[in-house]
Amino acid sequence: MTPPARGAFTPVTRERATASLADRLAGAEAADGSPWLRAAVDGAPAARPREWADDLAEALRLRGRPVHRVSAAGFLRPASLRLEYGHRDPDAYYDLWLDDGALWREVFGPLGPGGTGRVLPDLWDPAADRATRSPYVQLPPGGVLVMDGPLLLGRGFPFDLAVHLLLTPAALARRTPAEDHWKLPAFARYEEEVRPGEAADVVVRADDPRRPAWTG
Repeated sequence: MTPPARGAFTPVTRERATASLADRLAGAEAADGSPWLRAAVDGAPAARPREWADDLAEALRLRGRPVHRVSAAGFLRPASLRLEYGHRDPDAYYDLWLDDGALWREVFGPLGPGGTGRVLPDLWDPAADRATRSPYVQLPPGGVLVMDGPLLLGRGFPFDLAVHLLLTPAALARRTPAEDHWKLPAFARYEEEVRPGEAADVVVRADDPRRPAWTG
């Protein structure tokens, strides 16, 4: 895993990074003219993208921006599709688990130019393997979508700010539970095919969660 070529990583506290990202979003406009901004915190579960995204959402709210939080885990396909090739197939995890179509229909479409702003927080409960039946949320113009999850980049989602939490292969293996090591080839494939360290706007080196560093 090669660090991005954009420059050296600079040590930063998580609080300072979150505040800086929130300031950046609070003063930004959507590239496609949408009245809503869409941000992603992309990273393997071991990098704790959900925690980073929660912190970013709270920082935005403190700056007066309405926020809609979405986790990729709430938009997985039913088990019959996710597990069609078995419970531990890394290519299926990479290609089939996330329901891109549902995200476009229920999140990105409504938050695009001419959209309604009426979005879902989640669609599918993978543990119960049934629809969540969560009510729609109306995000007013000027609001920000903050999404977290693994393998989010390279799918064509219209993120106005993409943050990638970078782990070296050793750190990824060390911080991933043994029962989930079968997913590691999917993250290696992601690095090779998508190169998220280059695709993201901001990269946070998260090998040690107590001592992050970033470039962007």
